[in-house]
Amino acid sequence: MAWFIFILLAVLTIGGGLGVVVTRNVVHAALALLVSLIAVAGVYLVLFAEFLALVQVLIYGGAIIIVLLFAIMLTRSADYPRITDNKQWPLAAIAALAFLGVLVPAFAINSVQGTQAQNASFTGIGESLFTTWAVPFEIASLVLLVALIGAIIIARSDRGEG
Repeated sequence: MAWFIFILLAVLTIGGGLGVVVTRNVVHAALALLVSLIAVAGVYLVLFAEFLALVQVLIYGGAIIIVLLFAIMLTRSADYPRITDNKQWPLAAIAALAFLGVLVPAFAINSVQGTQAQNASFTGIGESLFTTWAVPFEIASLVLLVALIGAIIIARSDRGEG
């Protein structure tokens, strides 16, 4: 049963990723990314990593998708036709399918070994987050903040003129 759920979630993850690459609308790409990220949270649940699944849903599925959608809404897409219609999408779709063509044989050749449920201590996760991974998380949050501020500046630049 777990194998079937994993295959279903893997198909949803790959389908969402292909939706991001193939779609011509940026909002649809963001929603396809949301499907892919939620499916990855499901994979974490299958692997008994409940904390990672919760973080995946709250941070990636919630916060990052909201920031992307706000950034898309605040930019003037009529002034930038490449945002909604990218001519390189067939090349990106071919690259994604080639990557899938490499991953499928790699998983088929390597055998899956049985795993047992392991309980991660929240103390260890907290220490790791606030020591080893504190700086990368802060850098990622600053990059997202700069992107959102840039979208606001671009959206409001013509209001003061004329």
